[in-house]
Amino acid sequence: MPLHRFYYAKGLFSAQDKQEIAERITKIYTGYDLPAFYVDVIFIEVSEDSIFISGKPAPKFVRVVSQHLARTMASYEVKQAVLDQLEAAFGPYVKDRGLDWEIHIEEHERELWRTQGINPPMPNTDAEKLWVKENRAIPFE
Repeated sequence: MPLHRFYYAKGLFSAQDKQEIAERITKIYTGYDLPAFYVDVIFIEVSEDSIFISGKPAPKFVRVVSQHLARTMASYEVKQAVLDQLEAAFGPYVKDRGLDWEIHIEEHERELWRTQGINPPMPNTDAEKLWVKENRAIPFE
């Protein structure tokens, strides 16, 4: 499960912007054969006077914190490619609008993750392929 949290000053993104960013990010991961329901995107608005860089107000700054749980990335090249894809997904709403941003991805042990109380199937197994096909969090209902 990739979890992406966007921290930003109130009003920087419209509801449509958020929907489009979430769809663009989801498309990245479904392109790697992850079920769409694995992808979480959360937008966290804070008041304009609550974002600081170097001790100074930064109301035009967006911080993206991503976590990978379902998969880890095997090489430096893959890690850079995923960062590039994520920046391309939100770029039209951030970079192209003249906003500043920062992103990082954390990778966590798969054994410390559950969804709906279930330990998800292992990568590339028949059970996970069924999850991808049916795109639902509860397998084998």
